[in-house]
Formats: sequence, structure tokens, C-alpha cells
Amino acid sequence: MSSSCYSEAGRGDESVSDWSACIFLARHGRTALNAAGALRGRLDVALDTVGQRQASLLGEALAPRKPRLVASSPLRRALETAEAIAYRAGIGTWVDERLTDRDYGPWTGEPVADVIFRWGSLDAAPGVEPEENVRARALAAVVDIAESLDGASAVVVSHDAVNRIVLASLGCSLDEPAFLPQETGCFNVVQYHKAGDGHARWQVLSVNEIPVDGG
Repeated sequence: MSSSCYSEAGRGDESVSDWSACIFLARHGRTALNAAGALRGRLDVALDTVGQRQASLLGEALAPRKPRLVASSPLRRALETAEAIAYRAGIGTWVDERLTDRDYGPWTGEPVADVIFRWGSLDAAPGVEPEENVRARALAAVVDIAESLDGASAVVVSHDAVNRIVLASLGCSLDEPAFLPQETGCFNVVQYHKAGDGHARWQVLSVNEIPVDGG
């Protein structure tokens, strides 16, 4: 699959060659709250044993892509996943607060299905961080990371709500965020194209890739 939508115009140095950077946008491994179907939000929970294995598999899948950096949400479940990838790649981990999970306010820790049943959607539940706020901070983080790469690649580890909103913004032919699959331990491939005149555009190359567990 391939989908492109989000673009930026800018003034650049026309003597600079065009370049492309690749970002592997990953979701953290599983936690006990994921297994229970509860909203995680800003709760700082660790990976469970399944999540630890998923993080290891992400490292096996993404380290050979030779990322220049691994950026992560500050929450423990994302950091543990990022550190497993960075360890395999032989590089450090960079924390970006803008990649943190959506804030579900008073519904944090509640069953997702119960909140949706009561309010019709997570977006409609009072006290939930607005989607546009998540989009603004997360897109700014991803663009800043891409701009720093100058043709290299990076891994970005975040959360299902954040990833779905980012992907839907970058790929205009994709579904609405709520309908995009983002399993724990998955990754998505997005490419950032920067022209010498400063114009930039994004292309979503794949969504919800699951590393193969070869045992």
C-alpha cells in the first residue's frame, strides 16, 4: 500500500539536492492494561511478558534497517520498547514528550468498550484530550525528527491513538484514525521527501506490520 497527503511548502536552497528519510513508526509492546482492554493514556505501566517479546521482535526487525536514532514517548511501555530496539541497533534512545499517549482524563483505566458504549466514541467522552491537540503535537515531533535525518532513517515509538492520528494525517486515502489497525508491537513505514526548494511531502508505505516470531 502507499498513500500520500500531508505536505509542506517552504523556501529552500535550490543548490541542495532532494532527499528522502524513512521513519518506522512503532507501537509499544503489550501491557496488562492492553490485555484487559482498558484505556492506558498517561498511566505509566510496564510491558508484560508478551510485550517484552514484542519489543524484542521489533528490535530484530528494525535494527537491520540501520536507524540513525530511536525516539520515544516518555511513558515506560514505550521506553522499554524503544530501548529494546536501540539496544539491537547499537544506538541510544531519545525521549520526546510530544509523542506521549492521548490523555483520557477521568476515563483513564476504564474499559474502552464501556466508555464508547456510554458516549458513542472516545472523542465524545468529556475530559479526553481533543484529537486536534494530539495531531498538532505528534505531527510536530515527527516532522522535527524527519528534518533531522537528512536522508537517514529513524524509529519512533509511540501509542495506538497517536500513531493512528499521525497516519491518517499523512496518508489522505487512509481510513479515519479510529478504524486504522495498530496492534501492540506493530510498526508502520512512512517516508519523508524533501525537495531542494524546501517543499516536503509524506508517503505512508505500510500500516500495522507485525514482525514475525521465528521462535
